[in-house]
Amino acid sequence: MTIILASGSPRRRKLLSNAKLELDVMSVDIDETPNDNESPKEYIQRMIAAKADAAIMQLKTNYHHDSFKSCKLATSFIVLTADTIGVLPDGHTVLVKPADRAHAYRMWQQMSDSSHQVWTAVQATLVSFTDEVKELNDRPLKAVWQKQIIESTDVTFVPLTQNMMRNYWDSGEPADKAGGYAIQGLAAAWVTRINGSYTNVVGLPLAQTLALIDEAAKVQKSKNKQT
Repeated sequence: MTIILASGSPRRRKLLSNAKLELDVMSVDIDETPNDNESPKEYIQRMIAAKADAAIMQLKTNYHHDSFKSCKLATSFIVLTADTIGVLPDGHTVLVKPADRAHAYRMWQQMSDSSHQVWTAVQATLVSFTDEVKELNDRPLKAVWQKQIIESTDVTFVPLTQNMMRNYWDSGEPADKAGGYAIQGLAAAWVTRINGSYTNVVGLPLAQTLALIDEAAKVQKSKNKQT
């Protein structure tokens, strides 16, 4: 079964590669601005659905491009999308990628000497070519099944000083990380404990994602038997 990871995150790719999964990777560009009065759950569910839609549109365009060599003989795919955010104890404040140093400092000050949650939403979308026309090049590609999961992990930080925050920002590591930190990097020194999936904080709850991929593959196998 061909798996396409629609994410530019090297961390997600490495986690799946460590699980010995062969996959193609594509980056998708969507507007990640939260809507007014949107809950964290609504936000990440909307993000992974939008990423899947963008990936399918891109796949329709680039199906025969060299970057998708393993797809050329396939007629069905699992498109995997994910989004990770931090959530403060109020259950409403979303911690996203920092826009600049000041934004990162504000988030870190809210997490200092307290616990927050890291949420990752993952969507598996099973897409197939239809049989509406004879030529493969002209057959439309559409989603035939999809499922979302959300995993939450509690993370507790030490008290953060101005010097700690300044040194961490200057390292360059926080720039593209949800909540402005990488638990697998220098920010590991900030974490006193976690409760839940470690890989979820890295960017992908691996065990849960593998189960989701397996479920999608079984659905495809069942559909194949029916045809």
